[in-house]
Amino acid sequence: MSAHPHIETRVVEVDAAALDPAVIEDAAVLLRAGGLVAFPTETVYGLGANALDDAAVQRIFAAKERDPDDPLIVHIADADAVGTVARDVPPLARQLTDAFWPGGLTLVLPRAEGVAPAVSAGRDTVAVRMPSHPVALELIATAGVPVAAPSANRFMRTSATTAAHVLDDLGGRIDMVLDAGPATAGIESTVVAVEGEAVTLLRPGAVTVERLEEVLGRPVARRERESSGPSSPGMLERHYAPRARLVYGPDATVEELVTMAREAAASGARLGMLLAEGDAPGIEDEGIVVERPGPQGDLEQVARGLFAALRSLDAAGVEVIYARGFSREGAGLAIDDRLRRASAG
Repeated sequence: MSAHPHIETRVVEVDAAALDPAVIEDAAVLLRAGGLVAFPTETVYGLGANALDDAAVQRIFAAKERDPDDPLIVHIADADAVGTVARDVPPLARQLTDAFWPGGLTLVLPRAEGVAPAVSAGRDTVAVRMPSHPVALELIATAGVPVAAPSANRFMRTSATTAAHVLDDLGGRIDMVLDAGPATAGIESTVVAVEGEAVTLLRPGAVTVERLEEVLGRPVARRERESSGPSSPGMLERHYAPRARLVYGPDATVEELVTMAREAAASGARLGMLLAEGDAPGIEDEGIVVERPGPQGDLEQVARGLFAALRSLDAAGVEVIYARGFSREGAGLAIDDRLRRASAG
């Protein structure tokens, strides 16, 4: 791993309900000058750079230690601006933006000239979305440029849903963090490829497949793996991983996972568990560290707290985390995707 020069990372608290124009302008000036600014979106915190400035985009890859073959999402502040970063936008894409923008849906479209090639990892496509968070929207609009922004964490690690998470991973590597409190969705955007009349799910996320299919009036195709590398963010086989080894039991019962954890704990390992509220009451009394991000009947709450729970288990110093499975309906599909990738390898 190459050494990184330490830079001062400014952290500025912002009130999303009463934005300070001077603070937003300060961050926008940094973006226009090629700097890196972490900012809140409704999904997770993003690490932003001017998407038209290849050198600035390269700084994202360096700060995150991100694989240059893994493309980024470009964020815009106006749905009509999609034509500035993408070309040949099909009518079906407009139908989706009308229904879901601003919000947690990313579209993969043909890339327009002017977008830094590094954004798309050399591909002819670009991933683009319009976030709904007021801080993100005001920052992008004030900067006057599209903003490339992957999640604001070290590459392949658990995504950042608070400013503290950003600083844990990227403090001293980026110029500024705008702190507006925890992200409300807590899980990344849904990514779909739109080609003519075809819509293909590349990554499940904040917008459920059920909602997509309701708007489209037909099933959405799925694409699981690609031999030529990821065509959109979040498609690497291993991603979103905590430092601890994650053992994911999507089809195991809670009782089976507890038995495995007890056996591992008996060998001296420092154990953690990711469970639902009400699971295995009292297991903490056995020295196992437990995080319960929500009830199994409220998958949106589980998704909101998922990454924070994994980071909390890491902070507790556990060596292995046993994670239960949840329903794969609604937000559960995205939870399952993140846990599968986090446990891969």
